[in-house]
Order: sequence, then structure tokens, then C-alpha cells
Amino acid sequence: MTKMINVDIDKCTGCGVCELMCSFKHHQEFNPLRARIHKTLYLDKAVAIPVLCRQCEDPWCARICPAGAITKGVDALSGATVVTVSEEKCVGCKMCMLACPYGAIAVGESGVAEKCDLCNGVPQCVKFCARGPFLSATWRRTSSIASREWPTPCSPPTSRRPE
Repeated sequence: MTKMINVDIDKCTGCGVCELMCSFKHHQEFNPLRARIHKTLYLDKAVAIPVLCRQCEDPWCARICPAGAITKGVDALSGATVVTVSEEKCVGCKMCMLACPYGAIAVGESGVAEKCDLCNGVPQCVKFCARGPFLSATWRRTSSIASREWPTPCSPPTSRRPE
């Protein structure tokens, strides 16, 4: 089974600590624009939804990559199955961005595709999340998360208001 970070969107406050820690881990600067996790805000519903790579079992980004820069393999440290981007092979064509149904991959300032790589088994977003919306202990798909219909930025989520 593919390991992934599960997110409880009901607990997310949209504070942005996950974005800051991700950008610091990968770029040594606190800049949410350079993070590999992003939050989508729905102000009318008062909800923030973190968007990150779901490490798909059959990744569309890898299938469409003309340079073969995106592959799926097992991380030696964590044992997690991770979809990775080879900086040497990536040509920056952005086809992976179009193929990803979650919007979890982007071409960075260097012209190379960037996505969540689970931080070599110690995801910084999980480690530093103050509210604990990331379920770091299990790291596996659960029926409630896997079957959840994730809204897109064009369609606001349903019933996420605090009661």
C-alpha cells in the first residue's frame, strides 16, 4: 500500500506553518510561495484545504512526462513509496502540472518540476503542525480520507462550517 500524508481538513486553521517548514526544508528560506504544499482558502466557507502530492499508485504526472523525469520508487529510509522528479531529466515542459488531478506539482524558479517528496521519511509539515491535522502516526490511506471528494478551487466545499 502506498504511504501518504493524511490530512484532516476539519482541523486545519490555514496558519501556513506547513508551507513555511516545507520551503525551509527544501530551499532554506521561509517562503510559502516556494513550498511543495499549498493551502487553498475558501473564505466564504471559512475553510483551508492543504494540497500536496498524494503519491498516487498510478501517477498521471509520470505517465505524461515526455522526458521520463518522474518515477515511482521506494524511499530507502522510510520505506514509503514516493513519486520523485529527477532534476537532471526534467525539461520544465509543465505537462505534469496539467496531468495532476490534485494540482500538487509545479515548476519552480529553477525550471524544474517540484512536488512533495515526504522529506525522506520525516515530513516537516507533519512534524511542525500545531493543530495536528496531519496524521503522522499512521501515514496510510483510511477509508474516510481515500473516499473523500476533494473540491477544486472552482467548487466550494460543502458543510465545513463549525457548528
